This record gives sequence, structure tokens and C-alpha cells, in this order.
Amino acid sequence: MAVFRSKTATAGEAKVAGERSLLLGIGISAIGIGMYIPFSLVFFHHVTGLSLTLVGLVMTVTGLAGLAFMPLAGSAVDRFGAKKVNLVLYGIRALGFALYPFASSLPAFAAVTLVTALADRSFGIVQQSLIGEVARGAARDRLQASTRALQNAGMGAGALLVSGVLALWGTGGFTYTAWGNSLAFALAGLLVSRVRAVRTAGAVGTTGAVRTADAVGAAATGSAGYRMVLRDRPFLGLTAANFLTALGYSALSVLFPLYLSTWLAAPDSLTGAAFTVNTVLCAGIGVLIAGRVRRSGARRTRSAALGALLFAAAFVGQIVLGTLRPGQTVTLVALLVIVVVYTLGELVHSPSGGALSVSAAPEAVRGRYLATYQLSYSLAGALAPSLFTALLAVDGRLPWAVLTVAALGAALALVRLERHLPAEAVHAEPPVIAAAGGGAAPERRPAAVA
Repeated sequence: MAVFRSKTATAGEAKVAGERSLLLGIGISAIGIGMYIPFSLVFFHHVTGLSLTLVGLVMTVTGLAGLAFMPLAGSAVDRFGAKKVNLVLYGIRALGFALYPFASSLPAFAAVTLVTALADRSFGIVQQSLIGEVARGAARDRLQASTRALQNAGMGAGALLVSGVLALWGTGGFTYTAWGNSLAFALAGLLVSRVRAVRTAGAVGTTGAVRTADAVGAAATGSAGYRMVLRDRPFLGLTAANFLTALGYSALSVLFPLYLSTWLAAPDSLTGAAFTVNTVLCAGIGVLIAGRVRRSGARRTRSAALGALLFAAAFVGQIVLGTLRPGQTVTLVALLVIVVVYTLGELVHSPSGGALSVSAAPEAVRGRYLATYQLSYSLAGALAPSLFTALLAVDGRLPWAVLTVAALGAALALVRLERHLPAEAVHAEPPVIAAAGGGAAPERRPAAVA
């Protein structure tokens, strides 16, 4: 009788062709994003000369249009390939920022913003699909961790860079920043063009011949692809679990500052300190933490669940702190500890959760699957401000209690979904069965029920 080993078969992680170019491109584009995200309203106000009210209205409308475009982006990935779509989006963003200084009228600004927003909103889907296209097995987890670390470091560097530009040239420096963004996106696109996709002929997972045939057929018809996603109950369960975790991701930027100022009556400077700690840890030890998790042989579902549990622990810490309300020094130390625990949860969950979604999606319709999965983040981000403020108005600890329940529910759902997801999605490397004769063979899991 075979006995399942807890460790995975480790033959070494396969290197990705053009990996350095891909990561360098991601880092450079993150610098560009960091140069305008922290100042987005003010940035576009000074670049175009339009009022803040008009800029805000246009950004809201075009942002919503970008969300509606996401399913089409998923279909484009399945039809043309993630690399080609990725390059197109880099080109659109480069062109958009090059044109912003000339878009001084409302129609021109709305047109440029709309096209750029479509590219911005869809970029996460396409980048995740690209990782699935160029990497296999544990290399996907490694790229997920490296990407997140570079994005944090790049955005921080971009924010510092634009601060220096504004200090030297004043608000007129926003125009140079726009052109700098354009150059960054163009250079990133050139670097990513050197990456080579790796496709496995006819392979879309090990979840059975029916799912394989459906995926290949769906690649030719857009609507059939999304019908397949909606029939895949394990993947929808994974998306729902990620929505619960995604609410926690919104806590630091939306809930934390309000909680500090209204419930704890703490100085606003603590918000900046919390963001700094989070950014430094993500950029500095993100790859290290993900590597330790990956080398432990942990299943992606369980490491993602562990990240959700760390979120829950941080949220419980906020409830305790909000109940005791100690002095300022103790509050400061406690908040920093809570932010560290929260960040560790982010570092453990993000690479495993991202690789899990990429690997659970059949290759032929991966774009549509990841477009659906990405909606969990978009929906959580849209819901978080109104949800958190409504709960905070009742009691400052209530939103943290809701987040705790959500994180625990996500962890439980991830563990329960484990047996219904493809084996190559659950395991970064093929699991090994130790046979009676001493040999070993990869474990084969039964097909998932869609």
C-alpha cells in the first residue's frame, strides 16, 4: 500500500527564458506607476490644467469602464496570448502618458484617460496570465514573489523620484513626470518582449478529459469560455475565498487610517509609519519568505490559508488594542507589531494564492479564468470604503471583527477546496508516492467536479 510523502519531488526549479528581462521590466513599470499613483488627482490636474472636480469625475467614469473591459481582456489573452496583449497594454500606457500634457480639453483628457484606464485595469490579468505562460511549477511561485517585491520597491522609488522632481521644478515637474512614465512603460515593454512563452501541447491540467476538451473548444468561442468558468465550481469557490481575503488587503489603506484617527485618537503620522513598514518588508524580505514557504513543500492552498490566518491574527490584535486603548507608547509598539504580522500574512498568502489561481486555470482559457478571479480584488476594493465606514460608525472594533471572520472563512474554504482543485495547482512540484518496493511516482488526483 502506497504511503503519501509530505515533501514534494524537487528536481530544481526550471529557469524562465528571459526572466531577468521580465522582472526588470516589471520593476521599471512599477517606478512609473509610483510616480503618479500617490498624486493621481493633483498629477492630472497640473498636467492637463483641468479642475480637480472634472479630473475626479473623468477618472471615476473611466475606471468603471475599465472594470467592464476586464472580461474582454481575458478573452484577448486566450485568443492572442498573454505576451502579445501585455506588449499592447504597455504600448497603450506609454502613448497615453506621452499625450497627457497635450490633453488640455475635457474631451481629449477623457479620451486619453479612457484608453489608458482600459489598459491599467486589465494589466493585472494579463501579467498573471503571462506568468502562467512563461513558467511552470514552483517557478510560478518564485515569479509571483519577485513580482510583488519589485512592485513595492518600484512604486516606493517612483514616489521618492517624483517628490524630488517636484522639489526641483515645482508643479511644472508633473509634465516631465508624465513623459518619464511614458518612457518607463515603453522600456518595460521592450524588456518583456524578450520573454519566451512555454506551452505544453494539449495540456490544460490533470482534471480529466472532459475539462480538457471543454477548454480547447472554449478557446475558439468567447462566450463558451466564460460559461465554462461559471460551471467550474471549485474555481468559483477559490475566487470567493480570495474575495474574503481581498477585503483584508484593503484594510491597511482604507480602514487603518480611519481607525487610528477616530477610535484610537492616534496621530496621523502613524499611518505613514505603517505604510513604510509594510512597503519595506514587502520589498526587503518578500522573496525570502516566499522562498522558505516554497522550499518547505507546503501545498499552495495551505500556505495561502496560513496567510489568511495571519491576517486574522492581526485583525484580532486590532480588536484587543481597540478594547484596551493603552497609552501612546504602548499603542505605537502594538500597532507596529500588528502591521508586521499583517505584512507577513500578505507575504505568505500573495505568492501562493496567485500561483494557485494561475495553475488552477486551464491553459486554453486561462485569460478568462483569471479575469474572473481578478474581479474578486476589484469588487473587494470597491466595496471596502462603504463597508468599513458603515461598520466603523457603529463601533471601531466591528470592522476588524468582520474581517477576522472573513479571513477565517477564507482559510477554511482554501483547505476544503484542496481536494477539488487540480493537483498541479495545489502542489508547486509534483507530489511523490512512496511505493512498497521503494520506488516513487507522482501522485495522480481524481478529476475535479465542475
